[in-house]
Amino acid sequence: MKFALGIEYDGSQFYGWQRQSHAVSVQQTLEKVLSNIADESVQVNCAGRTDTGVHATGQVVDFSISNERPLKAWTMGANTQLPDSVAVRWAQQVPDDFHARFSATARRYRYIIANTHARPAIMHKGLTWCRQPLDIEAMNLACQYFPGEKNFASFQASSCQSRTSFRFIEHLRVERYGQYIVIDIKANAFLHHMVRNIAGTLIEVGRGIKPYTWVKELIEAEDRNKAPATASPNGLYLIDVDYPQQFDLPRLPVGPVFLPEK
Repeated sequence: MKFALGIEYDGSQFYGWQRQSHAVSVQQTLEKVLSNIADESVQVNCAGRTDTGVHATGQVVDFSISNERPLKAWTMGANTQLPDSVAVRWAQQVPDDFHARFSATARRYRYIIANTHARPAIMHKGLTWCRQPLDIEAMNLACQYFPGEKNFASFQASSCQSRTSFRFIEHLRVERYGQYIVIDIKANAFLHHMVRNIAGTLIEVGRGIKPYTWVKELIEAEDRNKAPATASPNGLYLIDVDYPQQFDLPRLPVGPVFLPEK
């Protein structure tokens, strides 16, 4: 039988999603608990491998087992064994042709910035802090150059192993909620560090260091060396993953929880 799970986690407690031999990852933490419940070795596939320090409220995984277990074993049962930094939000049996990564049609991230004079103490690992005032009108003007299918080599990490730097961005927008600024982006897939590199670029524009038209030049340059430094992983959340309707997966409110629905 194959199951899909909706997962959320505090990425500051882990060295990324992917299983590692020298550090604790989300994947190995989850697989250990699922293996205990299934009474057999469980290996999971995920919708998107997040970096060290990156959080998720809408991660999706799949796995197959031989031993029969009720759905509540993967929610209530798993959550009693998982650390406080990881939780299963939902569980559902899926057909054999479902794959958390390859069946996904889009991923959506939010990057949360605390735009305050003093650094935040609460949720300091869940937010990126920017002391300088940010002009979200300028940031949104810069956003207009991103949507569509384009070569995003200027926003691709040098360590990225993707065979192509072309991606299709469905939307990119910036909104202010009081002292918080939220960068919301959705695409069919993302390059390594792509969201953080875009966030770093928009922050430069918001601070007035660069004009919004500079972004168009960066995209056309297709050169990572032309773009600014990668933004901090603090504040980055994988919030949602789209799948074809045929799989009928649960649709829960996206996070983080203190933000209103959009």
